Amino acid sequence: MAIIIVRSVEILITIILPDFMKISAKEKLERFYEKFSGEDQVLILINADPDAMAAAMAVKRLLWRKVAGVAISNINVIKRPDNLAMIRLLDINLIHVDQVDPSRFTRFVMVDSQPNHHESFLKFKFTAIIDHHPDTSPDAPFQDIRPTYGATASMMTEYLRAAKIKPSTKLATGLFFAIKNDTSNFERQTLIEDLRAFQFLFHHANPILARKIEQAEIPINFLKYYKLALNTMKRRKNRVFVHLGNVVNPDICVLIADFYMRVNDVTWSIVSGLYQNRLIVVFRNDGIRKNAGKVAKASLGGFGSAGGHKSMARAEIPIADIADKVDIKDEKKMMNWIIRQIEHNAGKK
Repeated sequence: MAIIIVRSVEILITIILPDFMKISAKEKLERFYEKFSGEDQVLILINADPDAMAAAMAVKRLLWRKVAGVAISNINVIKRPDNLAMIRLLDINLIHVDQVDPSRFTRFVMVDSQPNHHESFLKFKFTAIIDHHPDTSPDAPFQDIRPTYGATASMMTEYLRAAKIKPSTKLATGLFFAIKNDTSNFERQTLIEDLRAFQFLFHHANPILARKIEQAEIPINFLKYYKLALNTMKRRKNRVFVHLGNVVNPDICVLIADFYMRVNDVTWSIVSGLYQNRLIVVFRNDGIRKNAGKVAKASLGGFGSAGGHKSMARAEIPIADIADKVDIKDEKKMMNWIIRQIEHNAGKK
């Protein structure tokens, strides 16, 4: 009887798990390398944040001496203090996508995102996609998407170890900080694999350098948004809603959403702003209640891209697509519209 049960479990696992998820890290690495040749010029595209930048650094190291050249390109404008500090302290060389000539490159790689997360990605045909966000069925010859992982940096650490590469101090520090950041010091979604990657990196990283990135100073011109958030926030039980109007960078929505999660009794913070003709809505919760990614998708996914993880999510909506539903210029009406969308749909998820 025991043998029959074990065999049944093996069959069930075989049915449930995709073939790619069952293979070893070494075989994944080999399949990744198969997609490149020595003549290739590779462009890594990211929506720059600590996890994306660290993962891109790792891909660049993996392809060193395997291809003719590698560059990293960001689609977003980087103004968030920790991102700027990470670029400066770890010597990350980024080229904004608007300054890139795609014809110079023969292969395109995406890490910590998927093509339909942002319209800027859609003009590229990707050779490889490595990500830890929910699977949106992208089109690429090589895909490694693991939504249960806390950080893409954890996945890239496995690739480095499979390649028997000892990471430099700066690379290890970047990956180390990215795992800390994306898991919120292991308070958010985390697997044992994230912990193993972190433990490995701890022996090669510079914690003092990581702390300098983490404690990067807030620019003085960001303070006005904190004042606005405190003066205009609306509270619905344990939820805090803030609409900032036009922002110089959507990262300010992230900073303020994280700030409110440090306030006693706040279990959700939803912060929105307008940037480059798009409505940006950032969701944070304590990870105990409903799934933030599902709430974001249920409430705002019908108007634009929306999704994320259990405790953190994001929606981006073209303003033109909601202009007939709400007065964009009236910040109070805008906030009330967002609240209605979320409160009406949150109960479904």
